[in-house]
Amino acid sequence: MNIAFRKTKDRFFFYAVCLFSGLTMIPLFIIIFELLKKGYKQFNLNLFTQTAPTSMEAMLAKISGESIPGGILNGITGTLLMLVLAIILAIPIGILTGIYLSENPKNRFANIIRTLADLLQGIPSIVIGIIVYVWVVKPMHSYSAFAGSVALAIMMLPMIIRSTEESLKLVPDTLKEAGLSLGGSYASVVLKVLLPSAFGGLFTGSLLAVSRVMGETAPLLVTALGAAMINFDITSPTSAVSLLIWEFYNDPNLSPLVWSSSLLLLLIVLSINIFAKSIARKWRI
Repeated sequence: MNIAFRKTKDRFFFYAVCLFSGLTMIPLFIIIFELLKKGYKQFNLNLFTQTAPTSMEAMLAKISGESIPGGILNGITGTLLMLVLAIILAIPIGILTGIYLSENPKNRFANIIRTLADLLQGIPSIVIGIIVYVWVVKPMHSYSAFAGSVALAIMMLPMIIRSTEESLKLVPDTLKEAGLSLGGSYASVVLKVLLPSAFGGLFTGSLLAVSRVMGETAPLLVTALGAAMINFDITSPTSAVSLLIWEFYNDPNLSPLVWSSSLLLLLIVLSINIFAKSIARKWRI
């Protein structure tokens, strides 16, 4: 009787876990369905090859019953530009900080840095944008892609730092001891032994940090501002896909482009997350 009761209880909890796991996926499926249903009409080659249309062009197209001309090329190029700059700024700092935390787990200064990184993770993105506005935009006297990338880099740092620290903790101490016993310097052992051994975790953490900031809008509103044309000058205002979505949302004539732009952004973020998970799984094996 006791065995039967335990088996029944196990089955109950198993099906309960499956049920609630399925419920958590329902919002994602609903979002993807809505974006596919409303965004596929504008999801064409022009979306990737043309800049955003004006409100007048969109209104004339709607009056004539045609698809809204133009695309989001200026947003795509701006997003890529700011992400590349943010990666250049955040990944070296984040990895070096993670190495320090991993090598000095009980150090008082390391504990302070770890706490600050955790606090930075919870700061609202708009607050980071305002801080960067004061630090970068006002001294430069201009909104810019560089200011936007600084805001994104600050948001990426906590995840990169923590993923680096946790990945390095999984590397056996015997690897470092073997490298040092063979006459290698501390720096060479870290760069040539520890980091390559933890590369899977470092790479996955960096990808997830990129996917986290890719859809941010609030900090870019007060740093990058946006631009109607393609711009590769990091000292000038630059657009982004998330900024264009906000602009399209505020213009009734351009609102249909909200769905196709959101669909593209969602597909990119999902692809990055799936790729990061596959890399992590392959590296563990």
